Amino acid sequence: MKKILFITGTRADYGKIKSLIKRVDNSPLFEAFVYVSGMHLLEILGNTYKEVLKDGYKNIQIAFDQANTKIASYDLGNTICSLTGYVRKICPDMIVIHGDRIDALAGAVVGALNNIRVAHIEGGELSGTIDESIRHAISKFAHLHFVSNEDAKKRLIQLGESIDNIFTIGSPDIDLMLSSNLPSITDAKSRYEIPFDKYGILMYHPVTTEFNLIGENIKNVINAVIESKKNYIVIYPNNDLGYEIILEEYKRLNSETKFKIYPSLRFEHFLTLLKNSDFIMGNSSAGIREASIYGIPAIDIGNRQNGRYNTATSPNIQHCPDDFFEISEAIRNVEKYRIPSRVFGNGNSTELFYKILCDGKIWDTKLQKQFHELTWGMA
Repeated sequence: MKKILFITGTRADYGKIKSLIKRVDNSPLFEAFVYVSGMHLLEILGNTYKEVLKDGYKNIQIAFDQANTKIASYDLGNTICSLTGYVRKICPDMIVIHGDRIDALAGAVVGALNNIRVAHIEGGELSGTIDESIRHAISKFAHLHFVSNEDAKKRLIQLGESIDNIFTIGSPDIDLMLSSNLPSITDAKSRYEIPFDKYGILMYHPVTTEFNLIGENIKNVINAVIESKKNYIVIYPNNDLGYEIILEEYKRLNSETKFKIYPSLRFEHFLTLLKNSDFIMGNSSAGIREASIYGIPAIDIGNRQNGRYNTATSPNIQHCPDDFFEISEAIRNVEKYRIPSRVFGNGNSTELFYKILCDGKIWDTKLQKQFHELTWGMA
């Protein structure tokens, strides 16, 4: 059996690739390995590696040997060293990575430098932080690309990637979103002791390239949600530079009865809570991706998701700057934006991914990459 190594460094990317891992883990043709690192190992953010363990994969490596120094460049090097040791031990035939985090970049580097095919999930996309540079760098190391839509495919072609190695499968988490296997809203509220009938969801991450503005921006967000008098489920940020500033501001909510705050939520329960929410706000990709599938109004604040959507194809989204008055106005207008869309897939990504894995041609993909010139006709 061919060995396929999946790398997950955050609760977000795990939600994206979970269905893919399960499909491979249950296959008689492949052997799945899961390497768990990064944000999963931080106690303050919920020790979410435990959620991966609960899913019971046959081969799981928790990278407890990693350091989390909050210095991204150092942590990248540390992850490369740790992952290299594991890769040399199991000798995978393919490394599967997702998105734009340093754990994925480490996987791409380790794979490329050790002559292992690298498959990148959701390359070719845009964002408003250093993440975009990381995502494109990963694409240049990757040999195979599983993208969410045709726009992403076109960008990879612009980056010089071979059209023969780009496969449009949609966003894999949509498979779970549209399935009948999610917990009920009663179960989700009971698990997390949520007393609200109506509520919004707040997820706000640091924008690393605007570090000096994080304190002022999150203060404006918190002032606006308190002023709105609505109920909120608040989820901790990721571990990017500046997340402690956001957590410090969240302390203002501890005495507020209209707020329930969590380091993390299990992905399936988060989806149920999102599906039944009044709106989601902040700067998380969940407001761009998952909210659009359910038609949940989303308030996208600031620059973190720049370029990832347009209002024509994502009519559920309002964009506003990190300004108290504009955020407050957006909250008042949310109900006008309850409009579903299907820009990122139709819920069959897992089977499309698996079918491609079973096609012997991808295993003949050359390890030596070449830049493919963009012709005017393709532009």
